[in-house]
Amino acid sequence: MDNKYVIEVNNLRKSYGDHLVLKDISFHVSQGEVLSIIGSSGSGKSTLLRAINQLETIEGGEVIICGDTLCNNDNLVLTNEQKRKIQLHNGLVFQDFNLFPHMSILRNITEALIYVLKKDKEEANEIALNLLDKMGLKDRALSYPSQLSGGQKQRVSIARALALKPNVLWFDEPTSALDPELTGEILKVIKDLAKEKMTMVVVTHEMAFAKEISDRVIFMDDGIIAEKGTAEEVFDNPQNPRTKQFLQRF
Repeated sequence: MDNKYVIEVNNLRKSYGDHLVLKDISFHVSQGEVLSIIGSSGSGKSTLLRAINQLETIEGGEVIICGDTLCNNDNLVLTNEQKRKIQLHNGLVFQDFNLFPHMSILRNITEALIYVLKKDKEEANEIALNLLDKMGLKDRALSYPSQLSGGQKQRVSIARALALKPNVLWFDEPTSALDPELTGEILKVIKDLAKEKMTMVVVTHEMAFAKEISDRVIFMDDGIIAEKGTAEEVFDNPQNPRTKQFLQRF
């Protein structure tokens, strides 16, 4: 991959009816970088993540992933196969886990390996078991999601995302559906991935965690990037009054 950035977002716009939710958002993410996106509820954080990953249609702007243009202003027309190939660079971890309840934990991970990456079952099982071991869940491989705690389910969803060997992991409020005592185990997994230089974009309301883990931070307010900088710049010396006001609550 020769391009400078793993992710490039240029002048991204998204609206619901007459309400403009994302207003010309631009940023980039470098290889091995951890970017946290913070802001109040309704500021556009999760919509931004969903729009970049084409889970929402956009009205304008450009998204480039690992050098491949996923969408742009020129009404770039890609086949579904081309889109899927580009989207495989991204691994998504949602706040509500999105596990298949009728499948074992093992099958939740191997399904995409077999049917998307065309791995044989033996290789898929080996990859899945290694990842479950890394997540401390190898002994739960044959369990079903209903038999797991919220923290365990989220670790499975992280393992499932990692199984496809993405270039970037995207987290949408990965701890918001968890009890406070389970939040720590997910934050530890993400910290460990950061140490391994996994490129990550994390939408989070955990400010202390964002400050500790992030190379850079974006603060969103009312559909714009109100402030961005290193974790130290944004958390220790914010310049925008809205950023200061937001951070005072923490």
